[in-house]
Amino acid sequence: MKCLYYVAPTLESTHGISDDLHAVGVDDFFLHVVSRDEAGLKKQHIHSSNYLETLDVVRDGIIGAAVGFCVGLLGVWLIDRFDPFGVEVPMFVYLALVAVATMFGAWEGGLIGIGLENRKLARFHDDIEAGKFLVLIYVLKAQEAAVRHMMGERHPEAVLAGVDRHFVNPFSTPKREVEPGSSDARLLQRE
Repeated sequence: MKCLYYVAPTLESTHGISDDLHAVGVDDFFLHVVSRDEAGLKKQHIHSSNYLETLDVVRDGIIGAAVGFCVGLLGVWLIDRFDPFGVEVPMFVYLALVAVATMFGAWEGGLIGIGLENRKLARFHDDIEAGKFLVLIYVLKAQEAAVRHMMGERHPEAVLAGVDRHFVNPFSTPKREVEPGSSDARLLQRE
């Protein structure tokens, strides 16, 4: 499954894209729109993005869990090495300490991620702030050609701004891609 990133200039265009994607067979579950105008999306009955897509909760939660796991292992090693309690500590206590440190790290990382924009969307920040609409389309391999063809035929105003293998992987970055023949394609050739 891939995630196609299209930047649409207006709400009317985004509504048309949503309707045409439904006609091609893309459900609301696989179509999300990132915008400053959430009220406009709601009025037009367009499926807006969720917090997992717009905030860095997952990525920072995973990083926090990894840090918590390492700190937990270090703490268990120090307790085992220096034996501060003078008694033999059972193995399940060590496992519990590492698990608690890991969960605490994931919680803290998630709290940090709530305050940060998703790194995958950071490159589209200026477009979103300018009032444009970022349309995230999750397509299966069999649907991708039909969706790209439909978007090129019916919505030339929407620019294919990137492709990601899947949005779920919080550490991947979308590959910049544009439709052939667009003004952005000429800019990419110069880069």
